[in-house]
Amino acid sequence: MENKITKLFNIQYPIIQAGMIWNSGWRLASAASNAGALGLIGAGSMYPDVLREHLQKCKKATDKPFGVNVPMLYPNIEEIMNIIVEEGVKIVFTSAGNPKTWTKWLQERGITVVHVVSSVKFALKAQEAGVDAVVAEGFEAGGHNGRDETTTLTLIPMVKEQIEIPLIAAGGIATGQAMLAAMVLGADAVQVGSRFVASEESSAHQAFKEVVVDAKEGDTQLTLKELAPVRLVKNKFFNEVQELYKKGPSIEELKELLGRARAKRGMFEGDLEDGELEIGQIAGLIHDIKPAAQIVADMMQEFEEAKKSVSSL
Repeated sequence: MENKITKLFNIQYPIIQAGMIWNSGWRLASAASNAGALGLIGAGSMYPDVLREHLQKCKKATDKPFGVNVPMLYPNIEEIMNIIVEEGVKIVFTSAGNPKTWTKWLQERGITVVHVVSSVKFALKAQEAGVDAVVAEGFEAGGHNGRDETTTLTLIPMVKEQIEIPLIAAGGIATGQAMLAAMVLGADAVQVGSRFVASEESSAHQAFKEVVVDAKEGDTQLTLKELAPVRLVKNKFFNEVQELYKKGPSIEELKELLGRARAKRGMFEGDLEDGELEIGQIAGLIHDIKPAAQIVADMMQEFEEAKKSVSSL
């Protein structure tokens, strides 16, 4: 299957495995890339030396293209970008920051740059900054999200109407049917997060993977908008956040409750009560843990079957 995105990244299928903190290490990224998708390493949860180790292991595990997701609000950003260049990475997805800051610098070093946005306004800013493509992520997505709560169904066509560069849809996409729907709405590819959390190669704790598989409709909610909007599984920590909101907390009080490394505690270490468990609404449709290659194969089979089914309408 060939289109703007498969050509841009030199990949077989227009599927991007999201670079999620504490979930997307070299094992998942290389497995996704080997299966024909674009695997991404989530640099946001890695110290510079850890990132370098993951990049080197990923290069040994695949000869296919892979990339790195870099949240620009994280410390050591200059060191991280230099390591990416030194290790010969050719694709970078930036998020949580101004795309003008690093886009030109990366492109001058032969790197394709994609920026993650949650609104038409920021998609236009990313295009103005010169990025090669954008990921438009709807309200359904897990992890950090947009404050406006614009759903993928409405966000994708609105962004498509305004931009000229390639568009990748994210948020609530875990099946080939959803992939087809996103592409009908104007996307050139899809970015998939939650489905890959529940993969054998994901670096998420097994207990968190099982929470994802057991999740039902309504088990997640977007919260902490005053800090950075994040969709969380409703657990003890989430309930503590809701109780604090009843008191009209200040930003400092929210930060104090959140503390440090709570996402690591939840997703990577498996603390299901006091940890921050980030996952998308689509978790309610994820019922098993399987190899990344099988996830890609299943999505493509569902995609082709959905195309045939739609053509008969």
